[in-house]
Amino acid sequence: MSSTATSLNESLNFQQLKIVKDSRKQMTFWFLVISLLLMCVSSLSIGAMPISTGQTLAILADLVGLQLPWEFSFSQETVITSIRAPRLMMALLIGSVLAVSGAAMQGLFLNPLADPALMGISSGATLAAVAVIVLEATILHEFSVWMGAFSLPISAFLGGFLATLLVYHFALNKGRSDVSSLLLAGIAINALTGSITGLLIYTANDEQLRTITFWTMGSLSGISWSQVITGLPFFLSTLYFLPKFSRALNALLLGEAEAGHLGFPVERVKLLVILLVALGVGASVSFAGIIGFVGLVVPHLLRLWFGPDHCSLLPCSALLGALLLLLADIFARTLVSPAELPIGIITGILGGPFFLWLLRRQRIAGGH
Repeated sequence: MSSTATSLNESLNFQQLKIVKDSRKQMTFWFLVISLLLMCVSSLSIGAMPISTGQTLAILADLVGLQLPWEFSFSQETVITSIRAPRLMMALLIGSVLAVSGAAMQGLFLNPLADPALMGISSGATLAAVAVIVLEATILHEFSVWMGAFSLPISAFLGGFLATLLVYHFALNKGRSDVSSLLLAGIAINALTGSITGLLIYTANDEQLRTITFWTMGSLSGISWSQVITGLPFFLSTLYFLPKFSRALNALLLGEAEAGHLGFPVERVKLLVILLVALGVGASVSFAGIIGFVGLVVPHLLRLWFGPDHCSLLPCSALLGALLLLLADIFARTLVSPAELPIGIITGILGGPFFLWLLRRQRIAGGH
């Protein structure tokens, strides 16, 4: 009798815990949606040219044929539609892609400290971009002339994608890959590409060094609608298809053997998740440079808040990642206005101490 009562109490406690977590997920999702909408309006309003919130709303309403009682000038409309709006859209896309990719990688590697950089995406993109910057006038002159203004983002994307394929290729053993092999191959490719990048930087002149430094720290300055449209298929592919692997990633939390017994094609899931992450992160790095901590902190924070269920973790990560990068972009272009800080510095300043606090909190909670 006592055993039955104990089982009943455990079942009730489990159901109560599930209800609490489900309510947390719903509240978190809608809180992030509302916060992101408010942050979007703030991002369009804040800048070197003062534009009130009412004027911003009036400009947005005018674009869809509505009229609001706030007057605005043509120059204010131009600033929002041609400068701030494409920058806002790119921040939303990159922030959400980095966070979703980080969540997927952490689920794939069963490691809450994993991020897309482990697969060599960032280092491969950096090597290709630095090569174009340094060798633009010599070996890669024809490529730079042929690709024009898109030579840097295209080369960075291809570099990140090829580095990822190399990591996966070297991790294969008889048609299968394991997490430890992927990690070791990623470390090797990161070291190799980092060394070659350092060699290229050593041969660069002062002007090239300034370009490399600003690019490797990340920036959203100068983003145009043409760049947004060019990157849109890559970003949307990652954001649309990665959540479809939520159930498979949940199964992988039990182990690869267990996931296979549940009917999931483990090797195919790993390959497709890695390729989708490479697609999205490679595009992100190609347009905005290296932006750290978003893919690491965001999913880790949400996992602590409502658990590792990827069905909720991936969409909420997309929202919080977009929100975080949008906030960082506002700081980047206002703290030293009219100049601009690299956005990677802001995400590092915000993310580094916050992540250390999370680690300390987790350590204290674990009693270590």
